[in-house]
Amino acid sequence: MPADPLSQTFAALASPVRRAILARLAEGEATVNQLAEPFDLTLPAVSKHLKVLEQAGLISRSREAQWRPCRLEPAQLDTAAEWLDRYRDVFTERLDLLDREIRRLKSDTTGADHD
Repeated sequence: MPADPLSQTFAALASPVRRAILARLAEGEATVNQLAEPFDLTLPAVSKHLKVLEQAGLISRSREAQWRPCRLEPAQLDTAAEWLDRYRDVFTERLDLLDREIRRLKSDTTGADHD
């Protein structure tokens, strides 16, 4: 059973190599050879990373003569960012409540020492 798109996105983003490839593609199109340059990886290994990114909908590859330039496809990143933003509010609210409770407890403890 194929993973849902959000799970594929987060799985693809789990690799520092793939995140670096996405960062490079944010600057513009690049070929596999150009993407492989900064890494100590074989071209087949870089191609496997590109396949994961492509299956997650994070990049696309086209064919121009013998070249297959890759380009960033930001729509799926936007979907992941929206999901994170939705939960960021929940976690921020919970952390704010925890912070207030810690301050209250510290205040109660400090006040008790001076009685």
